[in-house]
Amino acid sequence: MTPQELQKQAIRLPIAERWRLVQTLLISIQQETQPATPPADEQHSTGTEIDAAIAQLHPWTQSLIGILPANSADPPETYIDYLEEKYA
Repeated sequence: MTPQELQKQAIRLPIAERWRLVQTLLISIQQETQPATPPADEQHSTGTEIDAAIAQLHPWTQSLIGILPANSADPPETYIDYLEEKYA
């Protein structure tokens, strides 16, 4: 199958399937372009475990991954407390 044929078939898929395909491709590209050794603070989980967890998320939720830096100055609890106060 040529890349053009594959592209035509992918476009015919339902939107949810296309989102899954896009996410799978993005994860594959990220894995191939990232350094082989994860940073020390990320070595507690394997890439496969993380990828499996990400794949189970809704595509919209998956699109939010990476928006905030992993080592942000404010701990997540601070932001959670802020949201709870705001929407309580």
